Amino acid sequence: MATHTYASIYIGTYDVSLKVFEFSDKRHLREVDRVRCRMELGRGVLMNGRIGYELVELLCGKLAEFKRIAESYRVEQCEAYASDVFRLMTNRLFMLDQILLRTGLAVKILSSTERRFISYEAVAGHEAFESMIKTRAAVVDVGGSSLQITLFREGRLLTTQHIEAGTMKLRTLLGDRGHSLKLYEKQIVEYINKKLEGFRGMYMTDDVDYVILISDYGTELVKRVEKNGANDKLVKSEKFIKFIDKLQKNTLEEITSELNLPNEREPLIVPSIMMFRTLVENIAPKEVWVPGYDIQDGMAYDYAYRNKLLKCAHDFEADVLSAALSMSEHYKSYSPHIDALRSLSTKIYDTLKKVHGLGRRQRLLLEVATILHDCGKFVSMSGSAESAYQIILSSELIGLTHLEREIVALTVLYNTKPLDDYEELSDRLDVESYLTVAKLSAILRVANALDQSHKQKFKNIRIAVKERELVITVEAFEDISLEQALFDAKTRYFENVFSIKPLLKQKKTYSV
Repeated sequence: MATHTYASIYIGTYDVSLKVFEFSDKRHLREVDRVRCRMELGRGVLMNGRIGYELVELLCGKLAEFKRIAESYRVEQCEAYASDVFRLMTNRLFMLDQILLRTGLAVKILSSTERRFISYEAVAGHEAFESMIKTRAAVVDVGGSSLQITLFREGRLLTTQHIEAGTMKLRTLLGDRGHSLKLYEKQIVEYINKKLEGFRGMYMTDDVDYVILISDYGTELVKRVEKNGANDKLVKSEKFIKFIDKLQKNTLEEITSELNLPNEREPLIVPSIMMFRTLVENIAPKEVWVPGYDIQDGMAYDYAYRNKLLKCAHDFEADVLSAALSMSEHYKSYSPHIDALRSLSTKIYDTLKKVHGLGRRQRLLLEVATILHDCGKFVSMSGSAESAYQIILSSELIGLTHLEREIVALTVLYNTKPLDDYEELSDRLDVESYLTVAKLSAILRVANALDQSHKQKFKNIRIAVKERELVITVEAFEDISLEQALFDAKTRYFENVFSIKPLLKQKKTYSV
C-alpha cells in the first residue's frame, strides 16, 4: 500500500492545533508533525456568547498558516473541525464564513456526541482497550466545556453520560484563584463531587477496574508518576492520586516545570489535574490508563475507517445496540416483546431491501428504535410516544450522530402518531432523513401489529414480496383474532409509504 498523508486541524476551546499523519499499511498510523497555538476562544464564548473580531482575525491567520504547512506535506486530505462550544456563539455563521473566504477551509462544528465518538474511535483502536472493557471499565473524556463517562462491563457498553463540567468551564466559573493548586482545591472538589453524585448513585453499581482517561495533560502526568518508564500509560490509582497530592503543594510555575509543559503559566493545568484527581477518587478504579490520544488522533482514525485505510477490531455498532438495550432495561421496557419486535422488524427490512433503498446504517437505526420504542411508558402510559421521543433525544448513544438520534426518536414517535408533513420537520431533517423516518416507522408499525398482544403468538414466520404485496405467512399456536382485526388499520401507513400492501396469512396447522 502506498503512503497516504492526512492533516487534521482542530479549533478547541483553548487552543488551535494541526497534526499531520501518514498511513503506511492497514495497521499503522504515524504522526509526522504537530503545531499548536494557545488561543482561548472558548472562554470568550462561555463568558460573552461570542468572540471579537480581533480573535477572528488571529484565528484566520493561524488557520491559513496551518493550511500552508499541511500543503507542504502534500496531504491527500485536510479536515478542519471545531469544538461544540462554538455552537453557543451568536456570530458563529459569520466566523465560519470568514474562515472559508480567507483560508478555503470549511470548518465543521462538531456536536458533543460527534466529538466524543471521534476521540473514542482512536482509543478503541488500541489492543489494550479490548482487554480492559472485558472487565469493568470507565472511559472518561475530559474536554474544555464538559466531560463524558462511558461505562463497560464484561465487554458490554452500559451507559454514556454527559456532564457539564469541563476544564475551561471550571476556570471560567471559578475564576483564576492564583498560582497555587491548593487555592482551587475546595471549589473544584465540591463542584465535581456535586456533578458526579447523581451519576454514582444511579450507574456506579459495581467497582471499576480501569479508568481510561482521554484528556490534555494526562499523558504528561502519568509519565511523571511512572518515572521508571516501565509503563508510562498505566498507573495504580493510589499512586496517581498521591502524585497529584504532592503537586498540590506547588505553584503553577513549579507544576508546569514538573510536567515539562512548554508554557510556564499553563492556565488550565490546575483545574485539569484537580479534575483528574476528583474523578479517580469518585470512580475508584484499580488502575488509570492514559492512551495519549486526543481529538485529532480520533479525526485521523475516523478518516482512516471511512476510507478503509485502517482495520478496526472493535465493533462500534455493537456498542450502540448494547447502550440501547441498557436504556431499555433502565426504563423497565425490555421484554420478550422487544426481542420479538426486533427480529420481526429486521426481517421485514431485509425482505424489502430492493424496495426501501436504505442501507446497513439505517438497519441499525431501526433496531435501536425497536429496542427503545416502549421506554416512554416509564414516564407516561398515555403519552408514551412523546415521552420516548424526549428520552431518546436527551440520552447519549455513543456512536450515533445527533441527526441519527433524531431519526430514531422520530421513528419511535411516528410508530403510533400520524406522520407530520415535511414542512413541519424541515428544521430538523433534510428530505433524505425525512424519508428514512417514514420508511423505518412504517416497518416498525407492521412489526408491532404482528405482536399486538405482546404474547409472541407466531412461529415460523415467512415474509416475501409478491408483486405489490408484502405477504406475511405465520403459524400460530394461540388465537390471533386481535392481530388480524387490527392489522389493516395498523398497516395502511405502510401501504402509503411503500405503495405495497401488507397481507397477513395464517398457515393451517394440524395436530396429530
